[in-house]
Amino acid sequence: MPATPEIGMVVVQPTAFCNIACTYCYLPDRSNTHVIAQSTVTRLFEEIFASGWSCPELIVVWHAGEPLVVPVSFYEEAFSTIDRLRPANVIVKHSFQTNGMLIDADWCRLFKQWNVGVGVSLDGPRDLHDLHRKTRSGKGTFDKTIAGVRTLRENEVPFHVISVLSKASLDMPHELLDFYLTEGIDQVCFNVEESEGDHVSSLFHGPALRQRYAAFLRTFWHEARRSGRVRFVREIDLTLPRVFRPEGAPTRNIQVEPLAMLNVDSHGNVSSFSPELLGLKNEAYGDYLLGNIRFQSMAEIRDACLASPLYRDISEGVRACRAACDYFSVCGGGAPVNKLFENGSFTGTETSYCTLTQMVPTDLILEAYDRLEKGWVAAEPATVTPPPPLPSGQTAAQPPRMP
Repeated sequence: MPATPEIGMVVVQPTAFCNIACTYCYLPDRSNTHVIAQSTVTRLFEEIFASGWSCPELIVVWHAGEPLVVPVSFYEEAFSTIDRLRPANVIVKHSFQTNGMLIDADWCRLFKQWNVGVGVSLDGPRDLHDLHRKTRSGKGTFDKTIAGVRTLRENEVPFHVISVLSKASLDMPHELLDFYLTEGIDQVCFNVEESEGDHVSSLFHGPALRQRYAAFLRTFWHEARRSGRVRFVREIDLTLPRVFRPEGAPTRNIQVEPLAMLNVDSHGNVSSFSPELLGLKNEAYGDYLLGNIRFQSMAEIRDACLASPLYRDISEGVRACRAACDYFSVCGGGAPVNKLFENGSFTGTETSYCTLTQMVPTDLILEAYDRLEKGWVAAEPATVTPPPPLPSGQTAAQPPRMP
């Protein structure tokens, strides 16, 4: 662990409220309409920048609930405040994860003015999307979401989509790819439906799920690359540099470093590690909170974090992963929230989530590289064409998952 915190990502909850009711949502407070105060935003970034712990590039993700229910004017003021406070040697990149239903020309102007990264939660064609992503009255949300996607395209705003793979869609790589290509979507991320909070996944875990997901991702990746029209597949493109990296270069996992991922709710409460922990409660760990930025300094929050049972047990889990897992050099210790909800403890090791998000992509990359190496041996040197460079879309800054 770093001697001092290295804050790489701040996940800010402008409001816990969400305007829809997805069947797989785990958020417990999604009817609460409270909005974070501008004074809390100011205090948060004053403390972050005064601490000197910010990485040279700081990613600020506006997420948890639906961030676009808060008006454009709020973000214009918040972004201006953060830009005024930031040190000259720190670059701040803002990002939104949205259901896309409220996107219009005004939002597109904000996104372009501030070079905001935009992720849209879109589960595929209408029948797949509307199966789980519903309004509070139970109707489908596809029409409004796809209208938002088309508005982004019309206004030339770069974006990516995150699709949750559920029991219905896990065997449909061709159908999903055809849909993305039809809609001009060229940056794609997948989240396999998980058990978190009070939501229990509809998928069976174990070897069968690993095999199904590997078959899905292998087919989608190869067909997407063959099409020449998909620039970014997160599961592959973010794993590649973790597999092929300079000798001795460490792999960073900000979900297990104290304060590396700082999560702040609309009341100023602060947590760290997995962002999904914010707002949840547990008998052993209480509410997972480390303090409140309105009343405590970053130094006090750091001290509370380092002294917490939460950090103690997450660290023990990382050590266990290091000792037991062949994929540790790629993963760096797993996602604490999944260890807790799948294994019942932060101190455990392998989860279905790490199997799917770390092991499967690594295996597929090494499988492809093995075929490539065999091709190099069989071909004359003059006929070997090197692979194209990796795309460098703004999605590379995104956290592992945020549906």
